[in-house]
Amino acid sequence: MLGVDFSSSPSARKPIVLALGQRTGTQVQLAQLHRFHTLADFTAWLAEPRCWVGGFDFPFGLPRALVQQLGWPLQWSACMAHYQSLTRAQIRDTFAAFCAARPVGAKFAHRATDGPAGSSPSMKWVNPPVAYMLHAGVPCLLQAGVCLPGLHPGDSARVALEAYPGLLARQILGRRSYKSDDRARQTPERLVARQDLLHALETGQNRLGLQLQLGHAQRDAVLNDPRGDVLDAVLCLLQAAWGESRRAHGDAGYGLPPGFDALEGWIVTAQPATASATTTTGDTP
Repeated sequence: MLGVDFSSSPSARKPIVLALGQRTGTQVQLAQLHRFHTLADFTAWLAEPRCWVGGFDFPFGLPRALVQQLGWPLQWSACMAHYQSLTRAQIRDTFAAFCAARPVGAKFAHRATDGPAGSSPSMKWVNPPVAYMLHAGVPCLLQAGVCLPGLHPGDSARVALEAYPGLLARQILGRRSYKSDDRARQTPERLVARQDLLHALETGQNRLGLQLQLGHAQRDAVLNDPRGDVLDAVLCLLQAAWGESRRAHGDAGYGLPPGFDALEGWIVTAQPATASATTTTGDTP
C-alpha cells in the first residue's frame, strides 16, 4: 500500500511525501516514509517494477460540465492529453473566464464526487490549486504506466486511486483544523487535533474499520509535522488500503461506485449520495 501527499511544484521545502505500508486484515502497518523533491524522481519511483495499490491526493479528472462547455474531448485520455498540452497560465485564464460567465454562488463546476467527498472542485487554481495538481500529477501516473481503475488501463500490479485525506479527517475531527502551512497558525490546538486524529486511526475508531500501526519515531514524524503533509500521506495510505481490501473481497473496482463518470473520476471511500452512510467494517463503504 502507499499514500501520497502531492505537490505540483515539489522542492526540498515542500516535497512530495509518500507513505509506504502493508495491510494484514484490518491492520495497516506503516513501513517507510519517502520524500521526493522533483516530479521526475517521483515518476521514476512509481515506474519501478513492484506491486502496490496507492492513494494519491490530487484529482484525476475535470468536471464534465466544464469540459463540455469548453468543447474539450469527452474521452478521459484525450481530455488529459489536451489538458497536459496547456500551460498553467492558459489553464488559469481559461478557467477564470469560465467562472466569470457564471452566476454568483455557482462560479465553479463540480464533479459528482465533490459533494460526497467534500472536496474542492478540480478546476480550482487557487486555495488550493488542485487544477495545477491534476495538471502535474496525472502525467506522472501515465508516464509511469500505472493502472487507474475505470479511467485508464495500465500495469495491473501498480494501481492508482484518487484519494482525499480531508474526507477521512473530517469524519473523525469534524471541522477542527489539524494543519497549516502558515507558521503563525501552527498552534497547540492543531497539534492536539493531530493527536486526536492519529489516536482514532491507531485504535480503529474510524469509518474505514482499519487500524494503523506505527513505531514511536513514525508517530513523532506524523505529530511533529505542523503542515500535515506526513499525516495526509498516512490518511491516503489508509484509503488505499480500504480500496485494496475491497478488491481482496472480490470488488474489481476497488470500492469505487459502479458506473461512476469515466471522464471525471471518483475519490476512493467517498459514498454516492444514494448509498447508505452506515459502515461497521473495513469491507464496506
